Amino acid sequence: MTLDPELAAALDGLPYVGLADPIKARASMRDLAAALAEPPAAAGSGVEERTIPGSPGAPPVRVRIYRPREAARPAPVLVYFHGGGFVTGELENEHGRCLEFAEDGIAVVSVGYRLAPEHPYPAGFEDCYAATVWAHEHASGFGGDPERVAVGGGSAGGALAAAVALRARDEGGPPLVFQMLLYPVLDDRMETPSMRAFTEPPLFNRTDVEHMWRHYLGGRADVPAYAAPARAGDLSGLPRAYVLVAEYDPLRDEGLGYAHRLIVSGVPTELHHVPGACHGFDGILSARLGRLAFAEQRAVLRRCLTGRLDSTVAK
Repeated sequence: MTLDPELAAALDGLPYVGLADPIKARASMRDLAAALAEPPAAAGSGVEERTIPGSPGAPPVRVRIYRPREAARPAPVLVYFHGGGFVTGELENEHGRCLEFAEDGIAVVSVGYRLAPEHPYPAGFEDCYAATVWAHEHASGFGGDPERVAVGGGSAGGALAAAVALRARDEGGPPLVFQMLLYPVLDDRMETPSMRAFTEPPLFNRTDVEHMWRHYLGGRADVPAYAAPARAGDLSGLPRAYVLVAEYDPLRDEGLGYAHRLIVSGVPTELHHVPGACHGFDGILSARLGRLAFAEQRAVLRRCLTGRLDSTVAK
């Protein structure tokens, strides 16, 4: 494995978030997030926390809304789901990322969904879908455009975004226009070459994936597509997609496979495979590869949601 030298240097000494013990994993994730935190973006976005209704019979959902102050109204809306293997992570993990998206004229609804194993599937997924429905129905209340609602997330957040897009299509839910899937979790079967090959890469490895699915699925034998989107039989009719995968990520091949299936199903799809990168590399902004990936995400969102074209490149 020849990891990008800047990434390798940045990863040296960072906390490792193993998922065997959820309590320890959450503490380690907070330490990792603190170590990777960058100075906040210039204050140009209004930030508000709310508690919104969950699915019928479910508890309320905590969300953080980022309003772009300088954007033309109404602004496109991105409903964003954090990563963390369905077990860890919180709104604060994505605060800097969401501020930057809002700086680009996008209203962001970041979702604090319930975590496994205390709340296995479908709890977190139901929270994310309820938040997406709410964002669509109440977009005008926070300066958003209900006709330009997208979903996105990294890792487990990518799985949740893909699953929300599937359900919205299946049930005639919010008319989503875009899905951003960053090194997404998609397939519980764990049978791809990358899953077999990358047992010890940094940040996330095959053992972590095994623990993740054990916690999230709670031992259920019937795994629906809303839990593992790669199991969906039909991907036609889904919103336009951007899929990011990393060379040394056990999830690489399921992301590649899902993107290919989207393409052959007639879904406009952009796929970027990054050599020398590991899972979650776009959060390591001290390395140029991470900065380039995050700059590309911002550019893709601007182009697909606001119609703005530019040539911004991270230095």
